[in-house]
Amino acid sequence: MSNELQYLSTLVAKGKMHRRAFLGRASALGVSSVFANSLLVGAAHAEGPVKGGTIKLGAPGGESTNSLDPATYSSFIPFQNGKMFGDTLVEVGTDGNIVNRLAEEVGASDDAKVWTFKIRKDVTFHDGKTMTPADVIATMERHSDENAKSGALGLMKGISSMKVDGDNFVLELKDANADLPYLMSDYHLIIQPNGGKDAPDAGVGTGPYLTKVNEPGVRHGYEKNPNYWDSSRGHADQVELIVLNDDTARSSALQSGQVHMIERVPPKIAELVKRIPGVELKNAPGRGHYVFIMHRDTAPFDNEDLRLALKYGINRQEMVDKILFGYGSIGNDMPINAAYPLFSNDIEQRTYDPDKAAFHFKKSGIDGSVLLRTADGSFPGAVDASQLYQESLKQAGISLEVKREPNDGYWSDVWNKQPFCTSYWGGRPTQDQMYSTAYLSTADWNDTRFKSPEFDAMLLSARGELDQVKRKQIYRDMGVMMNQTGGLICPMFNDWLEAISDKIGGWESNGNQAMMDGFAPIKCWLKA
Repeated sequence: MSNELQYLSTLVAKGKMHRRAFLGRASALGVSSVFANSLLVGAAHAEGPVKGGTIKLGAPGGESTNSLDPATYSSFIPFQNGKMFGDTLVEVGTDGNIVNRLAEEVGASDDAKVWTFKIRKDVTFHDGKTMTPADVIATMERHSDENAKSGALGLMKGISSMKVDGDNFVLELKDANADLPYLMSDYHLIIQPNGGKDAPDAGVGTGPYLTKVNEPGVRHGYEKNPNYWDSSRGHADQVELIVLNDDTARSSALQSGQVHMIERVPPKIAELVKRIPGVELKNAPGRGHYVFIMHRDTAPFDNEDLRLALKYGINRQEMVDKILFGYGSIGNDMPINAAYPLFSNDIEQRTYDPDKAAFHFKKSGIDGSVLLRTADGSFPGAVDASQLYQESLKQAGISLEVKREPNDGYWSDVWNKQPFCTSYWGGRPTQDQMYSTAYLSTADWNDTRFKSPEFDAMLLSARGELDQVKRKQIYRDMGVMMNQTGGLICPMFNDWLEAISDKIGGWESNGNQAMMDGFAPIKCWLKA
């Protein structure tokens, strides 16, 4: 049996047998799907990687206002651009552990306040200049500057000093933080020449691909970096990222062979995509979540009773069933789920309760309807989800006005600017990073305007707490506070749902972010 499956798995890797047929045979032989899939992964790597060709990826989250400046990244296409041309000091592996990249060693003082990153030598930028620790410190300085408007600004607030010491980049924290390497993996913190202070949007880094085409909102083209320091990445000669914000257009492009991969398959068509010849559906549970965000400091959402009314008035299970089609799980009005190792599963789950929603709405004293802005580009099915929300609120006597906004410009003109809108977060590797990025009072991406000195103090306390039991309790208290008083309505956590051509080899399951944490076009290859 084992020899037969081993042989069949090689046929799948060579594109001579469809994955579904292989899994069907494995099932008939009484083999678990987990074991069968492990054989496929092993066979794919045994057959590869294959060098050459052009990989094309179709994805949403691209706008005419996009920049190549890593500080500005807030949606998928910019995130993917950064992965193509840039590297960070460290990355988070598929197992959740830190992987050294431009930093070849990472060390900390006993109190976790001083961190030393030994910077890799003989790495060159795309402009031919050698990367040095001076470029690293300049990068961190730029993202610490409020004028840069970096999405990593909240993470940098905890640094008290930085210096270069020979081959090392050394930083000292105001307070201890055992998770500091995870913060340095943030996708904004791409190391650039002189930190990007001279040309932040030049698309120049140390990454596996050179930027050749930059047409924001349309497409981005890359060519293999012949001087890349890591031969295990960058197998294709070229990679093209095609902006396809429309769900139907993405699926059609994959079916017709226009692209080899698509990010964000709408769950409602997942079963149809599975049946497309030569196409494989990929899904990985993770920390991503689809949300409705309220600005807690802006009327009428500064009214706690209104926020509670809107939280009790959403039917989470209906969202998971009808929007995610089961490819996800219910949320509890905080950005943390069981994918985080220090998650507390004993926090009471808020459920749909029209009576409580009506009670709090009446108590709020708010008259008239509540305006919600949305666009399909904010998350798959966002418009449908908004209409479901509208109907569930009706049962509580609350009128929700849904305004559909254009996809182009949504992330620059609506998100983080309008007081009530739909959005999504990809999550972060640790609770500290998620909270620091979006809920610390000083965070530039605090898109619910959640500003609480008590919450900030707990976050800082958790960073320096080395007793995991105590640390977990602090995070539990933070979750309860956000659930009860925050401006986040989080009805569901989504699986990463993507689809690829069976011509693609080297795919790995990665729950950190979409498209194998952005590494799919970099780590995968076109089969011979």
